[in-house]
Amino acid sequence: MKPYKKLSKKQTQTLQDIINSPQSSGREVRRSQAVLLLNQKMDIQMIISLTKYSRRQIFDLRKNYLKKGIKVILDKRKGKPKEILTKKQRDEIMKILTTKSPRDYDYECDYWTATILGDLIEREYKVKYKSKTSVYILFKQAKFTFHKPGRVYEKRDEKEVRKWRKDAKIKVKQALQEPNTIILTEDEMVLSTQTTFQKIWLPQGEYPKIEISNTKKNCSIYGFLNIRDGKEHAFKTEWQNMYITHDILGKLRKIYPDQKILLIWDKAPWHKGSKSQEFIKEDGNINTIEFPRAAPEENPQEHVWKHGRSKISHNKSIMDINKTTDDFIDYLNNTKFYYSFLGIKTSRSAES
Repeated sequence: MKPYKKLSKKQTQTLQDIINSPQSSGREVRRSQAVLLLNQKMDIQMIISLTKYSRRQIFDLRKNYLKKGIKVILDKRKGKPKEILTKKQRDEIMKILTTKSPRDYDYECDYWTATILGDLIEREYKVKYKSKTSVYILFKQAKFTFHKPGRVYEKRDEKEVRKWRKDAKIKVKQALQEPNTIILTEDEMVLSTQTTFQKIWLPQGEYPKIEISNTKKNCSIYGFLNIRDGKEHAFKTEWQNMYITHDILGKLRKIYPDQKILLIWDKAPWHKGSKSQEFIKEDGNINTIEFPRAAPEENPQEHVWKHGRSKISHNKSIMDINKTTDDFIDYLNNTKFYYSFLGIKTSRSAES
């Protein structure tokens, strides 16, 4: 294969200037990062994971940048976003971003996102931006940089999330006062032989090389976290549907044969399916609460998955999906996970 032409120092600096400029859009920064990382010979799968561009898009960006220059990187119709916050208000936001966290403003999240900052601006200053570009500029002015992970869910409604948090907190507090009530947060995940990546820090000039698995096989896992004592109950399945959910609820009932269960899970169709609801109705001692739409960070079980992936499956080539899934479940079921839920102190967190 003919080696591709590398960027000149001037071309490299131009892309770096775009990344560092507070006036650059998110798309411009992402395009620049893709070209620079390819020029530095970073593993292509890692670049795909970080930028969300396809292999072809990444190579086309580099090719066209070398041929046509900076206009390939810049947004064609980008204009200066309308600034509708006063200078004093922008200064206040800079102070908030650099000295506070979303939790200081009743968001169940440790890190700032465009959605959360946009909602906070609307709440505090009655200003609503039509696009996230203006919010991105505020982050850049505060010298924030984009980091993975961070999914933005279009269906998320912060007002809905706040209302849910307020209502759910009352029910969970009441359940915690009942010694015979078990409170479980639930979610499912899919473990795949396809290699997944996690951001890692290395000395400048060094780049990770990770063996990639091209064969894709999946196993599903149902996970239930007891928020009172941090105990995890994970179950391996072939996939997710209402019949499997029915069977898993039966296994869960064997673990807690006499207790009342408050089950908090999302709006997945297999949760709402007739077989799942049939088990809950016949059991007669299970109450459910549904998480709000597009708000996965509200669910402590999501953090259990993240922790498990970090320990067992990230940055590894999985050859035997069944063995890795068994190892994953074994790790989860033998580890305690103490996460804050709705800002409520459980008996365990109160002791620490």
